[in-house]
Amino acid sequence: MAAAQPIADTPEAREVAALIARSRVAQAQIENYTQEQVDRLIRGMVWAVAQPGVAEKIAQQTVDETQLGNYDGKYLKIFRKTRATLMDIIDDKSVGIIEEDKERNLIKIAKPIGVIGALSPSTNPEATPVIKAISAVKGRNSIIICPHPRAKVTNATICNLMRDALVKLGAPADLVIPIETPSVEKTNEVMKQCDRILATGGAPMVIAAYSSGTPALGVGAGNAVITVDDTADLDDAAEKIRISKTLDLAASCSSDNAVVLFDSIYDEMLDKLKHQGGMVLSEDEQAKLQAVLWKDGIINAAVVAQPPEKIGAIAGFGVPEGTRFFIVPQTGWGPEYPFSGEKMSVTMALYRARDIDHAIEITNGVQSYQGRGHSCGIYSTSDANIMKLANETYTSRVMVNQPQAASNSGNLWNGMRQTFSLGCGSWGGNATNNNITWRDLINETWVSKPLAVAKQLPSDEELFGKDIIEALG
Repeated sequence: MAAAQPIADTPEAREVAALIARSRVAQAQIENYTQEQVDRLIRGMVWAVAQPGVAEKIAQQTVDETQLGNYDGKYLKIFRKTRATLMDIIDDKSVGIIEEDKERNLIKIAKPIGVIGALSPSTNPEATPVIKAISAVKGRNSIIICPHPRAKVTNATICNLMRDALVKLGAPADLVIPIETPSVEKTNEVMKQCDRILATGGAPMVIAAYSSGTPALGVGAGNAVITVDDTADLDDAAEKIRISKTLDLAASCSSDNAVVLFDSIYDEMLDKLKHQGGMVLSEDEQAKLQAVLWKDGIINAAVVAQPPEKIGAIAGFGVPEGTRFFIVPQTGWGPEYPFSGEKMSVTMALYRARDIDHAIEITNGVQSYQGRGHSCGIYSTSDANIMKLANETYTSRVMVNQPQAASNSGNLWNGMRQTFSLGCGSWGGNATNNNITWRDLINETWVSKPLAVAKQLPSDEELFGKDIIEALG
């Protein structure tokens, strides 16, 4: 439990204090649960929301309430992503001794943190509460979930289903508590009064989390840049770029915001992207789109995660039948090239690169404007190009021959940990590069026993090297 902070004398602070108190009582009841008991709870929590019949209703409700994304994307997240996340963590040992290092004679014991305060964004409000909740309970914590106001009904529905499941399994419902009438003031109070914050959302809320005085796990901005080199399977790359760019109508911050094509395959690959439903915008159409994508430098909520025909109608240009995403050729990055930034829409910037070094320059340039530390990707069969990109970019994740939006937070075809909270390291202003899971939501006690044979300091020549000693006298 974190050190208590003074509670302000406001209605919001008092309301949140009462919820925190309920949450602490519930958490105390499972603090000594066994691994089997904990895992039974999280199985039940996922089944309650992801079972056939329920998942479909949640997917539709999410679209109806938020007016963001589409049914297919929401259904995949609530039905498939929650199952994949459960599968990813169910066999992890999170109770008692979780690690033994025999070489150093260390034992690590997992202990709960207490009450987790979680933010849930409007763009992923269907699976985020579930994934954060099971990660919290896996560590024997309780959780209070603060939704975006645009998704408050969906959040309450999902949390109440998990609460009902917990009661049926003999655990307290208050292990999961939704903020049913959210406000900035209430969210700020949850962040001040809880023991650890798990922040996913817009930059202002993540900044508020870091400024709350409570230890926080925040995430950085997305702006994924994807390279296609001259060794790639172009048909495969084009299809996967389309899958990533259009998944849930680009509600994910991991959507392909920029694609970099090698000169030698530029024309051929562009044709394949067009075949996948890409519409290359003219300069006039680009100007019209730019005018509606941003308002006073901020992404316009009216076009976030909307179908291309709706965006075109708002912008004032026609969209041919079969269009699935927009392609905007670019030559630079930064504020004077706004399409180089995150767009949260089915809009993709397109760049031309001479070679892998030029592609790296473009990637680093684009992400120096927005998205540094989050993710990039490459379609290639050249290990030299893949590793050069990985070594020379400022990124936490490099997805190779995979649709970015569906892959960097974990999927069945890769080994990434399943989550919707992607740390971006110091590059993105975060404390971690991790795909954040239950392991980030526990305390650990290290037990240190004497080594059977004590370590011996080596000689100075071995430790420092003869050349150092001679050079420095």
